[in-house]
This record gives sequence, C-alpha cells and structure tokens, in this order.
Amino acid sequence: MGIEGRYAGFTLELRDPGIAWIRFEREKGTFNGFTPSMKHDLTLLLYELNMRPETRVVVFTGANDAFCAGDDVKHYYDEKHKAEARNRHYVDERRLDQLGLTGRLRLASQKLTTAVYDLDLITISAINGICIQSALSLALACDFRIASRKAKIGSGTLRFGFQPDENGHYLLVRQIGVSKTLDFLINSRIVSGEEALQWGLVNEVVDHEGIEARAMEMATSIAEGPMVATRLLKRAIYRAYESDFQTSAEDIALRTAISDHDPDAVEGVAAWIEKRKPEFNQGAKAQGTHYRPGIGMVSD
Repeated sequence: MGIEGRYAGFTLELRDPGIAWIRFEREKGTFNGFTPSMKHDLTLLLYELNMRPETRVVVFTGANDAFCAGDDVKHYYDEKHKAEARNRHYVDERRLDQLGLTGRLRLASQKLTTAVYDLDLITISAINGICIQSALSLALACDFRIASRKAKIGSGTLRFGFQPDENGHYLLVRQIGVSKTLDFLINSRIVSGEEALQWGLVNEVVDHEGIEARAMEMATSIAEGPMVATRLLKRAIYRAYESDFQTSAEDIALRTAISDHDPDAVEGVAAWIEKRKPEFNQGAKAQGTHYRPGIGMVSD
C-alpha cells in the first residue's frame, strides 16, 4: 500500500513541489473529530513524512467546512474506527486505571502534538472551520496558521471539566503569553478567524473560499526555497526561544557549518551573481563546493 490515500479519519495527498496535504475527513456530523486510531495513524505518518526525501512542507486542513472539533468524545472508542486504521490499534486491551490514562495521554494525544512540534518540515494549518481542543493544540504546534473568516477557534476543555492535556496550554502561553492564556482557557473562549488574528493565534485571515489556495501558495513558496537551510533555521529559531544567548549562538554556528556546505548555498550565491532566480533542491550536482565570504566558491 502506498503512502498516499485514506487513513483513519484523514487523507494524504502528495503535491508538487514536495507538499504533503493532509485533510481531516470523517463522516458528516462529526466535524472531523479525533479518534484514537486517527491520532495514531497521523502520528506515525508524520514521522515517516519527515524522513522522506521528497517531502518539504506539510499542510493540515479539513473537509466539509470543518478543520477538526478536537476529540470526538461521543464516539471516541467506537470499534468502527479501527477498520480504516493502517496501524495497530494501540488502545486494545488498554489499562483503565490512572496509569492507563497517563500512558494514553503521553503516548497518544501528547504524542501527536509532539510529532507536529518535532518535525523539521515546515508545517501549515489551514483552519477552514471549527478548530477546538486537541485540534487547536495541533494547529499551535505548526509553524504557520491561516484562518478562514468562518473559522471558530478555541479550547473549551473546561466546559467538560477536562484539561488541555495535549500540552496545548504550553503552546498557548508561548504564543500569546500568560495573561491572555488564562483569559482564553479559563473563560472557554471560542473566537472567529478575525478575532484569532487579534489574539495572536493565527498569522493571517483569508476569505473562506480562498483558504486552500492561500495555503498552497504559501506551501509552494516555502517548498521552492533551500530546504536544508530552511529546516535547520526552523529548529534554530525554536531552540533560540528555549535557550540562552550563548547556547543559541553555538547552535546556529553548528547549523551554519552544515548549510554553508550544501549545494543550495552554491546555487544561491551563483544565482545572485548571475541575476537570476535560484533553482534550489537540485541535490548533489554542486556537491564538493561551497561559498566562503570574501573568497568565493571553493572546493572541499
């Protein structure tokens, strides 16, 4: 079975140039809510995509005018969801005590958020409708968020007496600060796309009909850039946020030692000198040379 196609509750389409298009797509009335099989399939797929040489950007969106309504609390453990799963159903014969719950949170719900956060690939959430609870955590773990004007974005966990147990509170604090996070979570706010932009939850808002086109435009622009340098820079930015000045400086120096010797650096400098658009990601055709500031192209 190829990597493209149907999984438990979502589909994967590979688009040029190197864009993995993931669409949450469940039956009508579920608002594409998460199930255990859906989370497990998606987690394992993301780690596989990160290792595939042709993949550069991952886009998440939803079908039927919904992004994802978070966990489907009504049908979460229904047996029917196993039929679509490509991977072993990991909640079979699960522990039902406190240890079992802790394990499921760490290795299921939190593991999906972690998988998105861990990716070197650039990630974009195209929030085309309702985006609640664990779906909000997934979106916040992405690098970019585009919202439709029809989007409804929030947590709402306290409405059920739950916690934002996918580590969504951490992502919110980092995105909008402590005071706003307290307001957002404890007051169970559900905001529109425009309001989400004002809160600092999304990067931009577009008309509902144009959200997929805008996400594809952004993904293509990023995918056509120098992928080695882009992926290294992404991780450097996150590392800088989480570390001190000296640690960050050493980290970017080590990453630069990799990206400066990549063929894309040769191509980028050559294109600038020749006044043309660079053709990045061409592989090893320029292997063995690199650019030295003040010296120019040199061989290894």
